[in-house]
Amino acid sequence: MLPARIPFNNSTLAGKEIDYVTRSVSSGQIAGDQQFSRRCQALLEDVLSVKKALVTTSCTHALEMSALLLDIKPGDEVIVPSYTFVSSINAFVLRGAVPVFCDIRRDTLNLDESLLPQLISSKTRAIVPVHYAGVGCEMDEICQIAEAHDIAVVEDNAHGLFGKYKGRWLGTMGALGTQSFHETKNITCGEGGALLINRPDLIERAEVIREKGTNRANFFRGQVDKYSWVDIGSSYVMSDVLAAFLYGQLECWQVIQQRREALWHAYDEALKQWCQDKHVDQPYIPAHCQQAWHMYYLITPSLSFRSALIEHLKKLQIWAVFHYLPLHKSTYATSIAHRASCCDVTEDISDRLLRLPFYCSMSDAEFARVIDGVTSFKL
Repeated sequence: MLPARIPFNNSTLAGKEIDYVTRSVSSGQIAGDQQFSRRCQALLEDVLSVKKALVTTSCTHALEMSALLLDIKPGDEVIVPSYTFVSSINAFVLRGAVPVFCDIRRDTLNLDESLLPQLISSKTRAIVPVHYAGVGCEMDEICQIAEAHDIAVVEDNAHGLFGKYKGRWLGTMGALGTQSFHETKNITCGEGGALLINRPDLIERAEVIREKGTNRANFFRGQVDKYSWVDIGSSYVMSDVLAAFLYGQLECWQVIQQRREALWHAYDEALKQWCQDKHVDQPYIPAHCQQAWHMYYLITPSLSFRSALIEHLKKLQIWAVFHYLPLHKSTYATSIAHRASCCDVTEDISDRLLRLPFYCSMSDAEFARVIDGVTSFKL
């Protein structure tokens, strides 16, 4: 008889999520911007010291709002790492932007800031750094380069909520920051996101864009006697049922982070000798970065090594997975106009990176099985 399957990810309750969902439904008001949406936003604004936080239906939609807020137009160029999820650039391509793919650093796997000067042109409108695995990009240099060329920075912080770079919260250093509350993230409501607005001049228009292009938010604050269509926009408002679940998680964010931190360090220590013996690289965290404990990954010596290890673990009912494929080589990217740096590191890492099961409810027995499974692998 096979042992129980160990999933790559497993969503779990952390606090009063079910109680809050019940309260939301019982209130008779489950559309967006009700009591729990406002609580989520207030908590994010308070903890992160951000000018304005707006919960959205997804991180993808928060990125789409960013493209609208920056008035991205056909032909504008947006720089993004090739090693990221498609939403990081697709949100801008929807507005007609031309993708400009940047290679990543070999240490943190983040956008290589040293390549930015050669990628910037007179058409560059935005840089979208992605804080991979919740480890901060080199934001000082990225923001300095962007400011010198009058380019907006949009932080894709899907992995990095409650991580820091040089003492500053990830998602709060660019003009805009986007968050994900997808089920694979540390803090989740199944599907959801948030837009962090760090420029006060963008707040009012962000509220309009999020509410289908209407000034509905002003109406509910009593600032206008009726609301109407005043700009472009779409429906990016999170249901209060999801916000209720999310608030139950956000209330416990420190407990969640502490559990993930302990699990991350347990992996790092338990696999250290095996990694040295097998020439497998473990994650690198710069001293000036306080990571968000989003994932634990290994960089194997080769594609064949990774493929064999995944298959070995699968036979043991342990689900380990690879991550992004290079966007610059994707079917769609090769069919449209785009520019790219030489993305050799992206292509190499994409073939060799392996993510291990990582979730708050992982038991000691499950953890031991994963470690035994990895260390028993022989190529």
